[in-house]
Amino acid sequence: MKKKLFILAGPTAVGKTAISIELAKELNGEIISADSMQIYKYMDIGSAKIKETEKQGVEHHLIDFLEPQKEFSVAEFKEKATGVISKVYKKGKLPMVVGGTGFYIDSLIFNYDFANTCKDESYREHLKILAEEKGKGYVHSLLKEIDEDSYKRLYPNDLKRVIRALEVYKLTGKTISQYNLEQDIYNIPYDVYYFVLTMNRNKLYERINKRVDGMIKEGLIEEVKKLKYMGCTSDMQSMKGIGYKEILYHLEGKMTLDEAIEAIKKGSRNYAKRQLTWFRKDKRVIWIDKDNYGNDIEVARDIIKKFTTINL
Repeated sequence: MKKKLFILAGPTAVGKTAISIELAKELNGEIISADSMQIYKYMDIGSAKIKETEKQGVEHHLIDFLEPQKEFSVAEFKEKATGVISKVYKKGKLPMVVGGTGFYIDSLIFNYDFANTCKDESYREHLKILAEEKGKGYVHSLLKEIDEDSYKRLYPNDLKRVIRALEVYKLTGKTISQYNLEQDIYNIPYDVYYFVLTMNRNKLYERINKRVDGMIKEGLIEEVKKLKYMGCTSDMQSMKGIGYKEILYHLEGKMTLDEAIEAIKKGSRNYAKRQLTWFRKDKRVIWIDKDNYGNDIEVARDIIKKFTTINL
């Protein structure tokens, strides 16, 4: 029998953290973070990293372990997360993947072989040079004729995935969606229970705006100053995260503080929209509309009820 893998996802600021703690306590679970920013040390405020006092004794994994100067790939995430999941099973507990980075989650619940999949390093380099010379939008436009689905789904700034979609088509003559389907992508060693939180769009945007204001008050500017002092620069993967790049631009004199704050809010709202679009493509998702509940405890109870019913 396949073992159970619990997923709790949702857009930024929807309230995953508090609900995940309630769920983990009730389901005897341990949390594996699927957040591409919370992996970094010293980046606590801008990533909305969970505080020790908020954990309530629940074990968390893949948070706060990587130096901000280092890069981290989805293949590395899959390798680390798979190892953690095995350890959690051995303890007799439920592994719970919680986060908003859709590509991290997909690496665990689709049968993608990141190590052995087809590659063309010279073509990748050619596309990177094109992006530098003509812009990311130009490289993104190359998808329009050959893979319209990826052209519509991916954003020009998502250069890695744009390049990957172009690379797969060059090597196989197939869109990346066609290629992935042929890889028997649902053949995984887990029974997946995939819950995604959502809420009224305007309410979510209000929460995002308030969260950004709270981050500024909590000391986001000082946090970025320290990272800059440590040698972190805008070309590093860690500093391209929403909240960090904008404040770094402000510190470099490229933006006023008000402009930086507004850019963070706008970037976060757009990111939330992209996250929801990403989660909608998975037919296994069970949507949980927070507007239908009075509080987080009620949300958690209903998710547990649904999870238990599926298991009967």
